[in-house]
Amino acid sequence: MMPKNLHLKLAAFFALFLMPVVAQAQAPAAVPTLATDEPELVEFDTAKTRSIAVPALVAPSPADTPAGNSTALGRQIAEVISSDLRASGVFETQGPNGLRVITLPEVTAPQFDYWKARPVEQLVQGFVRVGGDGNLTVGCYLYDVGFGNETTRLGFNVPPREWRRAAHKCADAIYSKLTGELPFFDSRIAYIAETGPKGKRVKRLAIMDSDGANHRFITNGQSTALTPRFSPNYKSILYLSYVDGNPRIYVYDIDAGRQRLITQSRNPTFAPRWSPDGQTILYSMAVSGNTDIYKISASGNGTPIKLTSSPGIDVGGSFSPDGRQIVFESDRSGSQQIYVMNADGTNQRRISFGQGRYATPEWSPRADLIAYTRIAGDFRVGTMRPDGSGERLLTDSWQDEAPTWAPNGRVIQFFRTEKGSGKTSIWQVDLTGSNERKLPTPVDGSDPAWGPVLP
Repeated sequence: MMPKNLHLKLAAFFALFLMPVVAQAQAPAAVPTLATDEPELVEFDTAKTRSIAVPALVAPSPADTPAGNSTALGRQIAEVISSDLRASGVFETQGPNGLRVITLPEVTAPQFDYWKARPVEQLVQGFVRVGGDGNLTVGCYLYDVGFGNETTRLGFNVPPREWRRAAHKCADAIYSKLTGELPFFDSRIAYIAETGPKGKRVKRLAIMDSDGANHRFITNGQSTALTPRFSPNYKSILYLSYVDGNPRIYVYDIDAGRQRLITQSRNPTFAPRWSPDGQTILYSMAVSGNTDIYKISASGNGTPIKLTSSPGIDVGGSFSPDGRQIVFESDRSGSQQIYVMNADGTNQRRISFGQGRYATPEWSPRADLIAYTRIAGDFRVGTMRPDGSGERLLTDSWQDEAPTWAPNGRVIQFFRTEKGSGKTSIWQVDLTGSNERKLPTPVDGSDPAWGPVLP
């Protein structure tokens, strides 16, 4: 079961062991977005990564917890922080392995001369303490080594089993402080777990943390699962399932472990997607040889409304962050291309005019870009502005497809198919195209869907 709203609180610590105020449980927030008139995304030079040292967090009074001894947790938290920051492509991290164990007084009074000699530019230090209620207090401090001063301090109060979330939140705060970008580490990914021989794959719905940890299978594979998407409030997952050969759109309630049917048909059905407010679901359906985009209430009640009517195949709708527009793919021009329309279906217009075909468009949570798959011999993932300008390809492999955005709109996830074997895996790349990495999954993976930052 996915944890309930985690009691996490960013707090300024006025003393080393001051317990941060615990946040009251709140309804999860929608995906944060940036207005279209915000400054353009800063593209970091990943050849000039900034170095950060992350020694193991200190355990002032070592104690056992259901998640392990607090001393071991201090090292594990540091490992996750270091791994998160390194994976962003912006930072080169040291530690905790290979770094000396710091003492408790150093948490608030670092030995800057020692760290300058390593050398590192930034330093992350902290502590983990077990409270009387059994919860962990995790303190996290960021220092500028060159200037010899503290730039950020924050704290979290978490149940022991949630120590990884405290680590992700610490990494998020450091990343945001040093880059000016929105966070994305404390988030989850839904995807399709694939097993079995090529041409007869078993496809199950699965979820995991953004770094591949806390993996869990949701469905058992008896029915094929496809194209999952987290709801804006993180409480459920929308996906397509083929039961006895007939497509059905389900919403799976993560906490309750139950699913409910939204719509079903004998007609081929594709690509269900949430609206930003979680009140509407888009999907595509083929009727009498013509595929169109429909929308229906997320409750499943009411009659679906058809938004497109051009001859051909219209599929793959994705809302803009403000919910006012929809990007989709259509072959009405003779080949797959990307189109944009108003949320009510009006003002349909083509925006892709490059070489090859274009598929699987998805709007960035920042509203400034649309990701897509370009098919011109190979399958490559790229981005363009909502008016079709600024086209840029980010990957260069045999078959990369189905991009999904990180909550901060800076990183794109996709799946890659190996030539010959048909094996699939989940990858991610940042908007520079230079920082690409494979995510660990216990089996093959496809159709990833990145959820918003957890509340």
